[in-house]
Amino acid sequence: MSDSVPEAEPRTPAAAPGEPAAQQPAGPAGPAAGEPFAPAPLGVPRTPTGDADVDAALERLGDADHLGTDGHLEVYEDVHGGLRDALTALDTRPGPPGPQGPPAPPAPSPPYRHRS
Repeated sequence: MSDSVPEAEPRTPAAAPGEPAAQQPAGPAGPAAGEPFAPAPLGVPRTPTGDADVDAALERLGDADHLGTDGHLEVYEDVHGGLRDALTALDTRPGPPGPQGPPAPPAPSPPYRHRS
């Protein structure tokens, strides 16, 4: 007696009597075993932000769509640097003046010297 169990063979749906046998869906053939898939765009839409520097950095992400995974790091680091620079630029822009400090204390009122 053996403890091993034979592997089940894949099942295909049986055709009803009088119907043709079911066909496998046609689709793109995957790579042979052990070979990587080719780079393909993800199709993620990029919505413009209105900031030219940010939009350029986000557009640069599209370059990763056509690279193998070993090329993604360079693109991601470039985009990260561009976004960091855009945020830093926001801190250096002049804005409305802030408060000048606490308000001065009120002047003391004159002494009350009224005699009746």
